[in-house]
Amino acid sequence: MSTPLTLVATTAFGLESLAARELTALGYAEHQVENGRVTFQGDWRAVARTNLWLRTAERVLIKLGEFEATTFDELFDRTKALPWEEFMPGDAMFPVEGKSHQSQLSAVPTCQAIVKKAVVEAMRRRYRVERFVETGPRFRILVALHKNRATLTLDTTGIGLHKRGYRKLTAPAPLRETLAAALITLSRWDPDRILHDPFCGSGTIPIEAGLMARNMAPGLSRDFDSDAWPVMARAVWQEVRTEAQDLIRHDVSLRGIYGSDLSAEVLSTARYHAREAGLEKDLYFERKAVQDFQTKKKYGFLITNPPYGERLGEKPEVDRLYEELGKVCAKLDTWSFFILTPHQGFERLFGRVAHKKRKLYNGNIRCDFYQYWGPRPPRPGLADRIEQALEAASDA
Repeated sequence: MSTPLTLVATTAFGLESLAARELTALGYAEHQVENGRVTFQGDWRAVARTNLWLRTAERVLIKLGEFEATTFDELFDRTKALPWEEFMPGDAMFPVEGKSHQSQLSAVPTCQAIVKKAVVEAMRRRYRVERFVETGPRFRILVALHKNRATLTLDTTGIGLHKRGYRKLTAPAPLRETLAAALITLSRWDPDRILHDPFCGSGTIPIEAGLMARNMAPGLSRDFDSDAWPVMARAVWQEVRTEAQDLIRHDVSLRGIYGSDLSAEVLSTARYHAREAGLEKDLYFERKAVQDFQTKKKYGFLITNPPYGERLGEKPEVDRLYEELGKVCAKLDTWSFFILTPHQGFERLFGRVAHKKRKLYNGNIRCDFYQYWGPRPPRPGLADRIEQALEAASDA
């Protein structure tokens, strides 16, 4: 199928502009940004590339149709008219999931059943069978009703894009990989600067930073539902994965990506995840309380998702933790700090007002991303450049 596809990259609330920026970098500059989604045009190669490379999006969908639907008959007829048989083989598994907001058709299970029946009728146009066995590849159909307008899409991703494939062990209160990548992107960190997470837990922020520094596609170690779609040539996936492998920057010299935590158990998990991500030699983890963190290194980035104290009785302990974090950061006069927390009194406890706050959601928890920018490092003088050149020559 060579017809251009209308694609939708879905995101968590607040991350739409970041996904749009990523799409532009991938070459898909013409897009429309809405709440929770970015719509763009592409082909099957775009499906593979965006699934493989998007760091802050959750899914890549193919938009098959959008229409007004105020009655079940309208929903059935307009759904049946869409070209489902051009995408799905006769043995396709096609579960239907739905949601409805501010629409007359508010009974989601009924809407799902009607869409399912309409797709079956459409498939009979080509396959001429009474019953579909659904033993083949999965084509998850999503029907979203908003203000009496129905949008029908096919999910090309499967398990959400935040599942990179490296995080195989469980840990308490994990940060989604997509959100961790967003925090790093918003901080404007680059691999020439040190990065430290003093509440690293299972290592998600350092690992996502390492993937970015090495230019490793976040989806390179996992599969997608559309991997098994006959309509999508296997050569497309093979070509895109080979391209991603070739683009990994093995030659980058990192200044340092660090993580620390009080729990030896979660640090063991972090090290395991770093190995699974192919970053074992690039990341450094150590057991240390936040108040014990000190460094002589300059112009670093502290990016972290500290404990929230959501459970009863934990708030005083978390308050003290934020105060300790503020004292530590006060001594790092050249560093930049980026902290995600829902705590409304964070700035008071930390000891200073943020240069900027951004509203984000960690799962269902509404948070603020507090951003404190430190000074830029001075440009190296002639003596520094000569020294760097000599060091490079000696390493060669």
